[in-house]
Amino acid sequence: MEYELTYKKFKELVKQGKLPGLRCKQCGAYIAPPRGICPECSSDDLNIISLSGKGEVQTFSVNSVPPERFEGPVPVAMVRLSEGPWVIGKIEGVDPHTISMDIIGHKVTLSYKELPGDKISPLDRLVLVFHLVEE
Repeated sequence: MEYELTYKKFKELVKQGKLPGLRCKQCGAYIAPPRGICPECSSDDLNIISLSGKGEVQTFSVNSVPPERFEGPVPVAMVRLSEGPWVIGKIEGVDPHTISMDIIGHKVTLSYKELPGDKISPLDRLVLVFHLVEE
């Protein structure tokens, strides 16, 4: 089986300002982050698509012991994209010391940051970043 959307291709598309995802040709499910098979029907017949990058915070946490290259604490959210799938990323523009349950349901847009490698992951990597939308 050959993956339609490799991490390398994912990174390239994100750097072009797109949020790549997959759409199952069998059941129509939207898939993000990319996987080899559809989580709904297990088909590997998938198309690469561009997702909107817009969503809504479903839940969050504050990581008090952040990974290398981050200054902590780091607020992290699970966001349901407007197309349906959930993705995880860092929330920017909020104070991790005062963040509250009020953030749940808040609209966000997605961007990314590229981080250099570290001791554990020597390759550069992308981190999804959410920005709150003023309502």
